[in-house]
Amino acid sequence: MYQPKPIDTSGVTLPPEIVQLTEKLAIQVHELWSRQRIADGWTHGPHRDDVKKQHPNLVPYEELADADREYDRITALGTIKTILALGYTIAKK
Repeated sequence: MYQPKPIDTSGVTLPPEIVQLTEKLAIQVHELWSRQRIADGWTHGPHRDDVKKQHPNLVPYEELADADREYDRITALGTIKTILALGYTIAKK
């Protein structure tokens, strides 16, 4: 059975200026996901239907339910923390 083993980021503390990136990256995550779905022939629909290729989340980020936006935020925050846990730095130009 598959047992996920993500990189441990529990010791990573984000400075406030990096935390501010989370929402921007969450929006980007959603935009990239949406673009790929649309390229694969998916359209907006009232519920997920893999046969018809319809998904209710094919809407602008601002129109997503809070739970769906939170999913994108978790992905974005996890990515930022992983980058830092791997020893990289993030700095604004």
